[in-house]
Amino acid sequence: MSVDQSVAQEAKKLIEASILVAEEPVNMAFLKKLFVGQFEQKQIQQWLEELQEDWRGRGIELVEVASGWRFQSKADVQDKINAVNPEKPPRYSRSVMETLAIIAYRQPVTRGDIEEIRGVAVASNVIRTLEARGWVEVLGYREVPGKPALYGTTKQFLDDLNIHSLSDLPPLMDLQDNPNEVALTLPLEETIGGELELIESNETHLNDTTLSSETT
Repeated sequence: MSVDQSVAQEAKKLIEASILVAEEPVNMAFLKKLFVGQFEQKQIQQWLEELQEDWRGRGIELVEVASGWRFQSKADVQDKINAVNPEKPPRYSRSVMETLAIIAYRQPVTRGDIEEIRGVAVASNVIRTLEARGWVEVLGYREVPGKPALYGTTKQFLDDLNIHSLSDLPPLMDLQDNPNEVALTLPLEETIGGELELIESNETHLNDTTLSSETT
């Protein structure tokens, strides 16, 4: 369906303003409601792509992440802004980063799966911290005795990494050999504000007795 140029310009203005003032990424469902079903998704998508081009070459860019569309400052511009008021990036314990990496690349996984890969027990507050940060959630329960929770990452996790889907994650390394090196491929320290509690000291290593008792 052909859309009059003046109508298209007004529609693009509305889309632009909606995304600019939104506190969270704006998804297609919201944009379709914005036009009360007047335009098809294909048309709205075209306007979004045109807006991307309109903003190209500026300090702000329109990007699509897992939760929808948002405006954000470009990396080179943000670096200069940060230089004026530098903030020390949050530090993450190895246990948090390794656990997050395993969940991201092997999901859905249980706590037992994570412990098997890492070779150490996962402290409860490691999972709670990741859930509280909005990066991890329970996707379901494994149909085995005890029905352990199956964990996976959230759209918020993808948004914070500035990626659209899990397929955009860095290439998978061998988690079993070195989950900590895999964790280092997740650039969360550079993109996320706030703090995560250091909980390395609360982690209990599994000894041979524990491992053998779990397998019997």
